[in-house]
Amino acid sequence: MSLVGKKAPLFRAPAVVNGGEIIEDFSLDQFLGKKYVVFFFYPLDFTFVCPTELLAFQELSGEFDKRGAVLVGCSVDSKFSHWAWLNTPKNKGGIEGVRYPIVADLSKSIASNYGVLAGDFAYTEDGLLDFTGEPQAYRGTFLIDKEGVVRHCVINDFPLGRNVFETLRMVDALIHVETHGEVCPANWNEGMDAMKETAEGVASYLAAH
Repeated sequence: MSLVGKKAPLFRAPAVVNGGEIIEDFSLDQFLGKKYVVFFFYPLDFTFVCPTELLAFQELSGEFDKRGAVLVGCSVDSKFSHWAWLNTPKNKGGIEGVRYPIVADLSKSIASNYGVLAGDFAYTEDGLLDFTGEPQAYRGTFLIDKEGVVRHCVINDFPLGRNVFETLRMVDALIHVETHGEVCPANWNEGMDAMKETAEGVASYLAAH
C-alpha cells in the first residue's frame, strides 16, 4: 500500500553525517515542524548507478536547502560501508564530498516499513527463515512534509536511475500548494501559473493555456 497521505514510518538507526561522522541514533523526528524531508533509498554502496544519484543529490543540495528541505539517503549497507564509500574518491567509484546523512538499514526493517524492500522474509517447510528476492531496497524517494506526512513518493527498479530535478520540482510544488492554496497542473514548474481547485479555476486555467 502507498504511504502517500500517511505518517512516514519512524525509525532510529545508525547514520553517517557530514561525510564521515557516525551517529548511532539517527531519526527523522528531529526535522518535525522544521523541515521538509526528501528521504530516499538506493540499493547498495559501491555499485554503479547509485553513486551517480547520490552525487546528483549533493550537487543540488544547496537548492533543497534554500527551500527548507533536507536530504537523507538510506540503504541496507552498514554504517562502516557508508563511511568507507563516503571516503572513497569519485574517480575510484566513491561518493567523496557527499555531506547529507546516509542511514544504515542493516536489518532491512526501514526498507520493509517503507515498502521498498525487493523481497520478503518467510519460513520454509523445514521451519527455517529464508529470503526470497533481492535483499536490498528499490530506488524509492519519499517527500515528507513538516508534519511528518508523506506527500509524494516514486519507486524505481534497480536499473532505472531517478531524476533529481523532478524531486526538486515536487518540493517546489508542495511549497506552492501550502503557501498559495492553489493546485499545480501537469508539467508545472516554479514561476508558472497554478490554479484554484474549483470548476471556475480549472476553466480559467485551461482557457489561458
